[in-house]
Amino acid sequence: MEIKDTYKTITKASPEVLFKDRNSKFFGYAYPVENEEDIKEYLEILKKQHHQARHWCYAYQLGKRDENLIYKANDDGEPNNSAGMPIYGQIQSFEVTNILIVVVRYFGGTKLGVSGLINAYKTAAQMALEASKIVTETINIDYSITFDYKNMNKVMRIIKEKNINVTNQILELSCELMISVRLMDAPDIFEVFDQLYEVDIKTLND
Repeated sequence: MEIKDTYKTITKASPEVLFKDRNSKFFGYAYPVENEEDIKEYLEILKKQHHQARHWCYAYQLGKRDENLIYKANDDGEPNNSAGMPIYGQIQSFEVTNILIVVVRYFGGTKLGVSGLINAYKTAAQMALEASKIVTETINIDYSITFDYKNMNKVMRIIKEKNINVTNQILELSCELMISVRLMDAPDIFEVFDQLYEVDIKTLND
C-alpha cells in the first residue's frame, strides 16, 4: 500500500469575504493554524474586530495524517449543527487541514431558518476557501545524523546523491546534521545511514 505523504493547507490568512442574506451579514475568514493556541488567538482577534456581531461560528482541523486528525465545529449559539458543521463540511470538501475557518454573523432582523443558516455558513466558508491559496505540502520525518569529522565525505556523498534536505548542521570534531525526509522515503534513507560504519541516525519526530 502506498504511503500518503502529502496534505493540503493554506500558508497565509484569506482575505475577508462577505455573504449577505436578508440583511444578515456573514464575514468569512480562513487561517493557517498549527495548534489550539493559534486558534484561540485568531478567535480573540476577530471578537475584538467584530465586537458588535451576534455570532462567531467556526470549525477547524489539525493534523497531517488521517489517523491523527483532530477537528471541532462550534455553532456559537446558532441552532444545533446549523453553523459549525456546514463550515467543517467545506474543510472536508476542499480536503484541507491545519486550518481554521471562522464565519462572523451580524443579524439583519429577519430569521433565516435552519436551512438558510446552513446555506449562509456553508457559502461564507466556501468563499473564504476559494479566496485562499491552497498548497500541497509533504509530510516529513526529521532525523539527526551524528558522525566524526573523518566520515564527513561518505555522509555528504549520500546527502548529495539522494538530494536530501539538510535543515541544520553542527560541523566540529564531532558532526551533527539534521535532515528532513519525505515520509515515503524515510525508511530507505534511515537504513542507508544506519548501515554506515561509525554513523548514528535517530528520529527527531514521531
